[in-house]
Amino acid sequence: MKVLVINSGSSSIKYQLLEMDTEKVLAKGLVERIGIEGSRIIHRKNEEKYVIEKVIKNHEEGLKEVLDLLTSEDYKVISSLKEIDAVGHRVVHGGERFSSSVIIDKESLDAIEMMSFLAPLHNPANVMGIKAAMDLLPNVPQVGVFDTSFHQTMPNTSFLYAIPYEYYEKYKIRRYGFHGTSHKYVSRRAAEILGKDIKTLKIITSHIGNGASIAAVKNGQSFDTSMGFTPLEGLVMGTRSGDIDPAIVSFLAQEEGLTAKEVIGILNNKSGVYGITKGFSSDMRDIEDKALEGDKVCRLALDIYEYRIAKYIGAYAAAMNGVDVIVFTAGVGENSPVTREEICEKYLTYLGVKIDKEKNNFKGLERVISTPDSKVTVLVVPTNEELMIARETKELVSTKN
Repeated sequence: MKVLVINSGSSSIKYQLLEMDTEKVLAKGLVERIGIEGSRIIHRKNEEKYVIEKVIKNHEEGLKEVLDLLTSEDYKVISSLKEIDAVGHRVVHGGERFSSSVIIDKESLDAIEMMSFLAPLHNPANVMGIKAAMDLLPNVPQVGVFDTSFHQTMPNTSFLYAIPYEYYEKYKIRRYGFHGTSHKYVSRRAAEILGKDIKTLKIITSHIGNGASIAAVKNGQSFDTSMGFTPLEGLVMGTRSGDIDPAIVSFLAQEEGLTAKEVIGILNNKSGVYGITKGFSSDMRDIEDKALEGDKVCRLALDIYEYRIAKYIGAYAAAMNGVDVIVFTAGVGENSPVTREEICEKYLTYLGVKIDKEKNNFKGLERVISTPDSKVTVLVVPTNEELMIARETKELVSTKN
């Protein structure tokens, strides 16, 4: 079975075509700057990279270009579009309606569109990608895989906020959590690497990058997670504040003459390490380099970033009454030995965590980085959300056939 995975953003389409018998990536790429001057496609086949400059007005045009590339003489990996057996779409928000992946029909597509008020930056773009794929591949099953669905196993003690219950009933205000596809993949992969049944493990997965979240995965299911009603809650991120006193919103609105929406915009786009460093950078690579050179502001930003991660790890160890495995993943988690080491050595020794500095000195690989006598096993597992989406798509389509 061949599965095309699509992740549509507001002006982009990420894609991968996978042969699921071997889980081999046949081709992958990115259509960027859709509807903007300078649009192009970055296409990869095997180890070769191609950059195609082309005017792309909308998502349907972008996806059509991708399908043409997959079958064209110069770049093709399949002879015909008939070889595509299913399309798996990343959908950011499924609300309470979608607790698992679904084959998309008109009813489910309408429901995804209705969730747009919960994810106004993401769901409308996801819907554009789905509609484009349905138009161009009308006889191919389309599957929606939701970032929020993995977290639908959280107990109500984890997902409810202590606000009037009527707001949950009326508006469904609750913790939803995000990065679910990543947390699901790396927790399962960690269990596989260790040769253990995930249903016997208490795992804390740290998806840390520009966007960041932590999940408590108990016996294979999400028990709690740091992002909440929106992706703003939780860790300090590239430009997001993470947890703050909610009264700050009204205080800043009053003192700065801003609307609540404008304050939330600041918390989403001008805060986090970007805000702490006074606009120097939202990229942890820049901040880490400067911190190691002795820059005090960047050192402070890195310290706050690491502290909040460690604080959540400690909270989730308590929430699950223990932890067996800690996993680092995503841009920073996979590629920053310094951040991994500092989090573990500054804050987690009370859990019996011991890091092997030599083993930890690498980027972007699967590896156990704790010592044999560490009471908690610490791993780095590169995330692979596209593969997880393809697997769920294959499973769902195979079951329905």
